[in-house]
Amino acid sequence: MFGISELAILLIVVIVVLGAKKLPELARSAGQATRILKSEARAMRADGSSGAEGTAPRIVRAAPGDVVETRPSPGPNGGAGAR
Repeated sequence: MFGISELAILLIVVIVVLGAKKLPELARSAGQATRILKSEARAMRADGSSGAEGTAPRIVRAAPGDVVETRPSPGPNGGAGAR
């Protein structure tokens, strides 16, 4: 694996490439992704399911101040257009 010196050099390269202004945003989105992954794994263990179809989708609430992108729902016939 990596030693302390390699990790320090990698961190310096990341700071130079991304810039100090982007690091808090990157850390915030990584933390949010980790929280979502942990909650989904915990829910799957509690349900005893392996992602079987027929289960309702879980709703993940955004924290105050998070930017949330939305998309329209597929509609009653699963997104298929009227023919």
